[in-house]
Amino acid sequence: MSDPLLLQALRREKVDRPPIWLMRQAGRYMAEYRAVREGVSFLELCKRPRLCAEVMQTAVERIGVDAAIIFSDLLPILEPIGFDLSFSAGDGPVIANPFREKNDLARVKELVDVSPLDFVYKTVEETRRAVSPLPVIGFAGAPFTLAGYAIEGGTSRQFLKTKALMYNQPDVWQELLSRLARSSARYLNAQIASGAQVVQIFDSWVGSLGVDDFRRFVLPALQELRAMLDPSVPVIYFGTGNPALLPAFAEVGTDCVGVDWRIPIDRAWELVGKDRAIQGNLDPVVLLASQDVIRAEATRILDAVGDQPGFVFNLGHGILKETPVENVVCLVDVVKNWRKSA
Repeated sequence: MSDPLLLQALRREKVDRPPIWLMRQAGRYMAEYRAVREGVSFLELCKRPRLCAEVMQTAVERIGVDAAIIFSDLLPILEPIGFDLSFSAGDGPVIANPFREKNDLARVKELVDVSPLDFVYKTVEETRRAVSPLPVIGFAGAPFTLAGYAIEGGTSRQFLKTKALMYNQPDVWQELLSRLARSSARYLNAQIASGAQVVQIFDSWVGSLGVDDFRRFVLPALQELRAMLDPSVPVIYFGTGNPALLPAFAEVGTDCVGVDWRIPIDRAWELVGKDRAIQGNLDPVVLLASQDVIRAEATRILDAVGDQPGFVFNLGHGILKETPVENVVCLVDVVKNWRKSA
């Protein structure tokens, strides 16, 4: 049997059509997921591997995507590192003991023993069994995004405390990011050892930075993370919010760069370079429109890429909770049948 379509595309091999998977493809937009969540908190769910695998299996079978990303979250890695994590209904993640100054380094433990996150590795194993022969994607948060949560104490719009630490205490910032980078690398390698065939690094908040600050304060830690990863699997780096950062994203050195919806996909590929794969980039809000609009917008992206090898279709961010399931199925069908109608 040939390798899964996703792996071929990430190696920039010629394929009959682009593979498609979707960020947050198992989530609140699905009635089956909401039913599961009625009996378990989000953090509890993340720590129950078999249930995580069932949730993802239900999603991939319902919508017909070409890969399964493990059901987990960016932030459980912060617990063994030394942060008190909880999820508050309506407010999202909360860090009860945020990082604010040099003295806090004493309680930030670099993740060397990865066993406290065994439930994630078991989720990889369970998901691999549940969705085979589809490939399984593991993931971790990027150093800047993890630091943003840890410093702000939760989600943020301006990242005032994060940037203040970055500018005012650059040595402390660099040490924190290096510890997070090495921790994320070991975490991802453990997922690979458990069966993940692709890994994605999520940098959800990095678009709050300018290009110079990204290269100065963030890129070295990302390159450190990348250099530590098992070279046997493809790596995707996904950052959002600022298309001007795309040439610098390419400098991370991953096999593929994920792109949000703020720039045309063909222009984004020019910026990151055709020597790597690209992933993206339909605006998730399009899935709230009519199916005619979904078909038109998805086809526009597909036509812009054309026959160039190395394209993975995805959204520019995760599926919104208001999205009708049938619209997601429609999108997947458009991508799968694009060659037939081209």
